Amino acid sequence: MDKHILKQLYESYSREIFLYLFSLCHSVSTAEDLMQETFLKAILSLSKDHTNMRGWLYLVARNLYFNYRKKHKMEVFYETTEPSVSEQEILDQIVQDDKKRMLYQAMNQMDERKREVLVLQYFSGMSQKQIAATLNLSPENVRILAYRGKRELRRIMEGNGYDLS
Repeated sequence: MDKHILKQLYESYSREIFLYLFSLCHSVSTAEDLMQETFLKAILSLSKDHTNMRGWLYLVARNLYFNYRKKHKMEVFYETTEPSVSEQEILDQIVQDDKKRMLYQAMNQMDERKREVLVLQYFSGMSQKQIAATLNLSPENVRILAYRGKRELRRIMEGNGYDLS
């Protein structure tokens, strides 16, 4: 793969891939490691004629996360310590405005599958068709999960006192 293309891919998608991985593993260091590994796989195996590089990166990132989780025999790892200042700065840059930050915090209280669909939809801006391809689901299943996830998200946010008007 051309170094220029890889650099452009990294600049375009590294933040959203990191956020996606962080939403899955809740560990800054693990998300960073998996993100780097995702782009390493891009160097080694992505063909030049691949049409949906962004979707492919998400698919690779997701597979790497599930391989990591299986290898470490863990359900979901949550960091028990507060993030360091530099880690918090990274998260603040990624999730810049307060509404998205509140949304992200509420989404972390949801089950993994609905959260994953909503993270891809809200933070990555993927269409339901793209999400379906990435998660290996039917578009109808993604639509249903997104609907149920939004409904659950609304209940969580209202329950936490967020004003949704």
